Amino acid sequence: MMASADLRDELNCSICLNIYTDPVTLTCGHNFCLLCIGNVLDTQQESGVYTCPECRAESQDRPALQRNTTLSNITDRFRSPQQMEEDTGIACTYCLHILVPAAKTCLLCEASLCETHLKVHSKSAEHVITEPTTFLENRKCSVHKKALEYYCTFDATCICVYCNVIGDHKGHQVKILNEASENKNNNLRDNLKVLTSQRVGAEERVASLQKHRTDVKEKAVVETERVTAVIREIRKQLQALENQVLGEISNQEEQVSLQVSNLTQQLELKMEQLSKKIAYTEELLNITDPLTVLQEKESLSAGFYAVQMGGEEVLRDLDVDVILSTLHSGLAPIVECVSI
Repeated sequence: MMASADLRDELNCSICLNIYTDPVTLTCGHNFCLLCIGNVLDTQQESGVYTCPECRAESQDRPALQRNTTLSNITDRFRSPQQMEEDTGIACTYCLHILVPAAKTCLLCEASLCETHLKVHSKSAEHVITEPTTFLENRKCSVHKKALEYYCTFDATCICVYCNVIGDHKGHQVKILNEASENKNNNLRDNLKVLTSQRVGAEERVASLQKHRTDVKEKAVVETERVTAVIREIRKQLQALENQVLGEISNQEEQVSLQVSNLTQQLELKMEQLSKKIAYTEELLNITDPLTVLQEKESLSAGFYAVQMGGEEVLRDLDVDVILSTLHSGLAPIVECVSI
């Protein structure tokens, strides 16, 4: 018997505390009734975080529900035929020989009634008729153990008739439950409209932000292509300008080099002539015979010792002003292109 009771406890859903119905398993390994865990996940949907009722394991995505076939077979065999019938709904209290679904529940009698017994049930006001329910204690006053029939607007709580007449809520403004419920529903509808409007506004804002991001992305592509084309053209023009300026420098250097080469050749020729005349003159100076020295006609030539040296020619140099002028005039259209 003890083992059977322990096994029975293991087959209870931790949410509804009854034997599993259509048991399913979460990714964390815990089992629940399909309907029970479905309701829990629905309530967690607004927060965006799904939590296992057993181990509190969290998930950003709604957990996948895997049917536990083995556990389902065990609970089907363990559940009695009468329990199987009771799981289909709330049965009429007065139908003793057969299970008949209840249509209403009387809070005063604490009994559920099928359509037949409802017809013959008392219609007096003290018999409060509600939808079928088994949670009768929740519908009674905890102090007077009477049905909750009114709503105290001052304390915002449901009360029984004795609470209003002789209890703590005496003299407070009260409404019958249906009227108070309708008022609350109206407020909820108004709040729902506001929330819905805010959500629509948020959705429109999100759509606007998404469109703005898309527009900026497309604009970035266009600007990237434009800037790339401008930079490519600038590189092309700078390369051409570089070649032009370097060509100007090279041309000036070549002209200077040619001038220096010509002057050097002229001076070298004159140096050669001078060397010959120096050698001849030194040879005459080494002759001791006066007659021989005097008979040398070359030495008496008027123009023998006259060497035309020429004037100092102005040497060319690199014209930096021309180089810079070429550079600046070439950069002007490039800078203008960038400013555009």
